[in-house]
Amino acid sequence: MAGIPESAGPAESAGPAESSGTEPAPAGGWGPPRGRGTRTLLLRHGQTELSIERRFAGRGDIELTKAGRAQAAAAAARLAAVGGIDLIVSSPLRRARHTAEPVAEATGAPIVIDDDLVETDFGSWEGLTFGEVGERWPDEMKAWLASADAAPPGGESFTSVARRAVRAVDRLTEAHQGRKLLIVSHVTPIKTLLCRALLAPPAAMYRMHLDTASLSEIEWFADGPAVVRSMNDVSHLQDQDKAVKKRRRGQRDGTRVPS
Repeated sequence: MAGIPESAGPAESAGPAESSGTEPAPAGGWGPPRGRGTRTLLLRHGQTELSIERRFAGRGDIELTKAGRAQAAAAAARLAAVGGIDLIVSSPLRRARHTAEPVAEATGAPIVIDDDLVETDFGSWEGLTFGEVGERWPDEMKAWLASADAAPPGGESFTSVARRAVRAVDRLTEAHQGRKLLIVSHVTPIKTLLCRALLAPPAAMYRMHLDTASLSEIEWFADGPAVVRSMNDVSHLQDQDKAVKKRRRGQRDGTRVPS
C-alpha cells in the first residue's frame, strides 16, 4: 500500500468527494494541438518492504528491496531501448533516486531532484496498514476517505500534494517544452498528474492501480490539453515476474531454484 492505499477494501469505493482545485477547465472539443507536446514518462519507484506489506509509505526514507532494484534495472533497460530521454527528474527519497539512477546510467540523461515530487506525508499513519489505521483512527480515516482536504494526524492532505505535483509539472513543461522527461516519483503524485490530464476528480485516484516500477505517459501541450498515452505499463517486468513465479513453484514442490 505504499502511497495511496490500493485494493484496500473501502478505499476502492470511497474517495475524496471534493475537488482539489488543480484541474484545468474542460477543453472545448477535439482540435489540433498548437505546438509540439512535452512528453512525461512517469515511473513509480521499485518495490520496498512497505509496498510488499501494503503499508502507508510516505516520507519515510526506505530502501528498495532486491526485487525493487531488479525492477529498476528492468525499467532502465526498457527506457534505454526506447531512447530520447532528455532529463530525469526524481523525488528526493531514496527509493525514487535509486530507481532513477540505473536509468541515468543506461540512457546518459542527467538527473535533477525536485522536492515537489515527494510522496504524501502520512504523519502518524506512516508504516501502518489500512486496517490498523481504521482501528486506531476510525473517524479520521472516514474523513480522509471523504475529502481531499482531510489530512492524516500530523500529515498532509491530497489537496496539498496535488498543488505541489501540478506546480512541478507546470514548471518542468514550461522549462523543457517539446522535450521528453522521465519523472520518477510515487503513487500519489503520479495519480494526481493522471487525474489532471484526464480532467478527473480527486476521487478517481481510488479507481487507479499503479504497480511498483510501472510506467505511465502523459503528453502536455502548451495551449492546455493533455493526452494520457499509457498507464501502469509493466511489460518490462514480465521476465522478472516469470522468474518469481518459477521460484515459488520450486519452493512448493521442494525443488531448489536459484534466486
